[in-house]
Amino acid sequence: MNEPFYESHNLMLVLEKWQRINPKLKAGFTTRNGGSSSSPFKSFNLGLHVPDKHDDVLANRMKLAETLTIPLEKWVSGEQIHDTRIHIAGEGDAGKGSAFFDTSLKGVDGLITKENGILCTAFYADCVPLFFFDPVTGFIGIAHAGWKGTVKRIAEQMIQHFTEAGVNPKDTLVAIGPCISKENYEVDANVIDHITESNQKKVVENKGKNRFLLDLKQLNAEILLQQGILRHNIDITNYCTYTDEHLFFSHRRDHGKTGRMLGYIGYKT
Repeated sequence: MNEPFYESHNLMLVLEKWQRINPKLKAGFTTRNGGSSSSPFKSFNLGLHVPDKHDDVLANRMKLAETLTIPLEKWVSGEQIHDTRIHIAGEGDAGKGSAFFDTSLKGVDGLITKENGILCTAFYADCVPLFFFDPVTGFIGIAHAGWKGTVKRIAEQMIQHFTEAGVNPKDTLVAIGPCISKENYEVDANVIDHITESNQKKVVENKGKNRFLLDLKQLNAEILLQQGILRHNIDITNYCTYTDEHLFFSHRRDHGKTGRMLGYIGYKT
């Protein structure tokens, strides 16, 4: 499987194919490298909701903003509560969550826009980044899908919002970004019971004694297919946040004491 995320810079991986389709588009996922934060957030932590030094996180964000040429005051972030609320971001949302976590959009785990100059952002350390791009209408989006958001079908909610905005699902491109892989994501029946039986057959491996391996990437892909997204329009990363320790923070690997990568998508002005 070809890798959709290209390591063009030590700070980030980019969706190069999408950026070729529209040169104004900026879409990618940061690494843990090249920043100012100290251990256990070393070094390019971009999450303000972890107990890192605020000034270090802001320095990291400013560095990314300069690299992307989209200023920090144009970033938009959701609160991320592992739910399925989607917000369509406009100019009035610019700066929400960019410098202080408590200004993030409350209860939001998914962002959609088509406005130039707005950077939609979300934060990860094993959860699934879902990126959306419709080259026809220009609508773009990003969603944060942990296991709760995944089984609550935030991917479906994103496609429904796109459809309501006039997007044809058959035109929509989706990229599933770096997250924890099936081999490293062991859960119990409390998680598996939320997944339909037909999907369980495709994404769950029973290890016995109430332990299961869950493929979050493939589960999101199955949900997208059920919403009319064409298989050849879904790109799935090979990266694993748990095993690729030199590139990524991992909440599970690092026992909760770790930083956050940032997924981003937006148009330059």
